[in-house]
Amino acid sequence: MRALLQKVSVSLLLTAGLVLPVQATETYTDPYKMIEVVADKTFNRVKTDQPIINQDLEHLRVIVQEELLPYIDSRYAAAIVVGRTVDIRKDPKAFDDFVKAFEQYMIGSYAGALTYYKEQKVMIEPSKVIGNQSIITIRTRVMDPGKPDIVIDFKLRRPRNAETWLVIDLIAEGISLLDSKRAELNNLIRQQGLASVTELLKEKSKEPVKLANDDSASTSE
Repeated sequence: MRALLQKVSVSLLLTAGLVLPVQATETYTDPYKMIEVVADKTFNRVKTDQPIINQDLEHLRVIVQEELLPYIDSRYAAAIVVGRTVDIRKDPKAFDDFVKAFEQYMIGSYAGALTYYKEQKVMIEPSKVIGNQSIITIRTRVMDPGKPDIVIDFKLRRPRNAETWLVIDLIAEGISLLDSKRAELNNLIRQQGLASVTELLKEKSKEPVKLANDDSASTSE
């Protein structure tokens, strides 16, 4: 299961990078354009910064933070992970702390997945009419010579009274990254409480970035 989830994370980053936001430096009313531009900027940054990365894998966290994070709806994703286990309205500060810890935890996961990047090509499906939809899915294909294409569906959300779009989930090989994280963390929250899991994620986020093919790497309990 861990290997499959790692492949999902890798697929995510090869396409556009996902799950969590700071303030975006640019906003996009066209979600298809957003996926295209963010992917291009992220992987050009990886190529340009490769000498730094070769010296220190931790630099990948910087790339994830600056190029990917602004286009992810972290609060929405964190709320889905928590679900009905906790009434976040009763203790908004505890939820804010969880969101921050969840972001840092995911940054480490994506930074490790970026070590898989070998200049694969990505095809994004043609734009479709969106209309009044607030949640849409964009299909992409990651193409690696000599290997089968990986089909990835990105789910994006346009918040109420907003024109811009943010990523909330992806589905690769039939696996939802958001559902997987919910399954991993929701039971822990139920058993140990939100504050305890927040501290656990803070500790996990301190673990050094590892190569994606490092079998010793672990992101699950």
